[in-house]
Amino acid sequence: QVQLVESGGGLVQAGGSLRLSCAASGTIRSINRMGWYRQAPGKQRALVADITSGGMINYIESVKGRFTISRDNAKKTVYLQMNSLKPEDTAVYYCNALVGYIHYWGKGTLVTVSS
Repeated sequence: QVQLVESGGGLVQAGGSLRLSCAASGTIRSINRMGWYRQAPGKQRALVADITSGGMINYIESVKGRFTISRDNAKKTVYLQMNSLKPEDTAVYYCNALVGYIHYWGKGTLVTVSS
């Protein structure tokens, strides 16, 4: 069983920054891919960024140049540094980990960007 715990969400003004963290625990040999998804009110959950164990990174177009994903494999932790935040970034952010062929999810952390 794998547990993911996110932290770092909150309320910030447009143009501000937040850093999200997600720590994985449990019986884990290795995590193939870790990523961040978000779900805005009335919308479906969607990928924001992900990173493989080898360091390959993928971002959605709207966050390129503003968000940075990174991971510490030894700590089984993934981070999302979010800069130049916009009101449209407001959402619940969920951590995802692919362990073997199973996807695990955190409970989510709310990010609210005020204009």
